[in-house]
Amino acid sequence: MNRAPGLSVRLKLTLSYAGFLMLASVLLLAVVWVSILRYIPDEVTFGFPLFPTMRSDPLNGFSLPAAVMLVFLLVFGLVGGWILAGRMLAPLDSITAATRLAETGSLSHRVALPGRSDEFRELADAFDAMLARLEAHVAEQQRFAANASHELRTPLAITQTLLEVARNDQARGPDELVDRLHFVNTRAIDLTEALLALSRADQRSFVPEHVDLSLIAEEATEVLLPVAEKRGVTIETSGDIAPALGSPALLLQMTTNLVHNAIVHNRREHGRVWVTTSADPGEVRLTVENTGEPLTAALVATLAEPFQRGSERTRTDHAGVGLGLAIVKSIVGAHDGTLELAPRPGGGLLVTVRLKPSAAPPSAAGETP
Repeated sequence: MNRAPGLSVRLKLTLSYAGFLMLASVLLLAVVWVSILRYIPDEVTFGFPLFPTMRSDPLNGFSLPAAVMLVFLLVFGLVGGWILAGRMLAPLDSITAATRLAETGSLSHRVALPGRSDEFRELADAFDAMLARLEAHVAEQQRFAANASHELRTPLAITQTLLEVARNDQARGPDELVDRLHFVNTRAIDLTEALLALSRADQRSFVPEHVDLSLIAEEATEVLLPVAEKRGVTIETSGDIAPALGSPALLLQMTTNLVHNAIVHNRREHGRVWVTTSADPGEVRLTVENTGEPLTAALVATLAEPFQRGSERTRTDHAGVGLGLAIVKSIVGAHDGTLELAPRPGGGLLVTVRLKPSAAPPSAAGETP
């Protein structure tokens, strides 16, 4: 940003404090001068008595006004210094607010301090330029991921079709190589779809709608019920109406990923999954917990990172693509929520999603899951 040259902050503070010191000195001299005038003889003042009740001891007459004036100057200096410091440091509050917004992932905000150039404005301009470069870099990465995913979908789909034709060809008979290629291609398709979903969530390109997390949890559970039955896992869904504001499609994908993750990373026999929703005046919560092997806090802290499956949780029959919880984290961040992962004391994982509540009534929030 091009700014007109101005005084430096250091010079402004110097002049401000010097001005306050000069003002305090003038007030002090005025009190001293008035106190001295009380003891000047009347003939010196051309016969006009300034203070008819003049005291004989100048020291007694000056001590009380001086003490009062010192107290006044102390209070005046503290209040004035506090106001001046606040005005001088106000630009730092704007920079701090922008930094906290950037910490949450919002890179579109700018400080944009008005006024002439000084140290604070130069710092704000440099910070705005850094945010602009970061935003452009992140947007470029997101576009690349989205474009790469789109470009990979077509050849992978064609390959998948050819492999399915080869597997169903009765004249070929069983072919282990074709089965392995089919498995690898399926995993490549899953990875491509996961990358595409991750890029869409990062871009926050959705129109917020009123949704009910309890209905979304029920829908995700019904979709994944055959998978749970196949693995011998029991799913229990409970909770209250949880109205939130966001993308129904992304929130459904978030919940589906969490429930699917809880199913596949569970006990081999008699596994259980609990899906619970709740609402408070300040937030709505979706909780998904499951049984399983004991997990360490260090391992749980890495599970939401891309391609971090956790070797202790990986099943031989379903390794996944390592983006399930990463997509969940991205979707939660796109909705300005929080994601908490914690190991269950008896084994397994406890996942809690906290979102901002919707202002709409529960009935309106639950119409379109």
